[in-house]
Amino acid sequence: MDSSLAQLDARITGCRACPRLVDWREEVARTKRAAFAEWTYWGRPVPGFGPGDASLLIVGLAPAAHGANRTGRMFTGDRSGDVLYAALHDVGLASRGTAVSADDGLELYGVRITSPVHCAPPANRPTPGERDACRPWLISELELLRPTLRAVVVLGAFGWQAALPALAGAGWDVPRPRPSFAHGARVTLEGRPRALDLFGCFHVSQRNTFTGRLTPAMLRDVLRTAARSAGLPTVPHER
Repeated sequence: MDSSLAQLDARITGCRACPRLVDWREEVARTKRAAFAEWTYWGRPVPGFGPGDASLLIVGLAPAAHGANRTGRMFTGDRSGDVLYAALHDVGLASRGTAVSADDGLELYGVRITSPVHCAPPANRPTPGERDACRPWLISELELLRPTLRAVVVLGAFGWQAALPALAGAGWDVPRPRPSFAHGARVTLEGRPRALDLFGCFHVSQRNTFTGRLTPAMLRDVLRTAARSAGLPTVPHER
């Protein structure tokens, strides 16, 4: 990983800007869930995951209280992550289709995953103020990825609303009025050193995946299209 991106990740993990989120993430880490009683919870902001020269970025509200807040890695240790990493593996963008801990050997190929809010929020609902307080971290990450970044997949309307001003803050031209979120949406943002293709995808939340609003095939389709836009090789057929 690029040293400056590693430095950014280290700074993110020490952030205490939002008292409500700090109290919640640390309380969860102390009390734990019975099934994870033997775990030492991460209990801090969760940094991005993936290589510093990624050409595809996935942005989605991620740190579940007993998922990433426990394991310390984006979308790791919960059912949302199970869906996302299985799809990434099926498309050829991840070394394995499961994510259970930060030291499980999982690698991403040309892809980085981050979140518009790095702390686990109560009821999985950050406030607008907490979202905005976290925006400078996302802007900084986008700026560091700029030399190689070619496409972004945003999971969910919350992530979309957070990503657009961050992309503008990092120097890409976001149309006005801002494009609306929709599953399968695709918007090209002009900028340097190249334009960026922005894709919308329903979030991999249990609500969406259990009800069939987002199916594995739908997720694979978005990821495969975005990967091709980013110049990444993909597995052409479903496994």
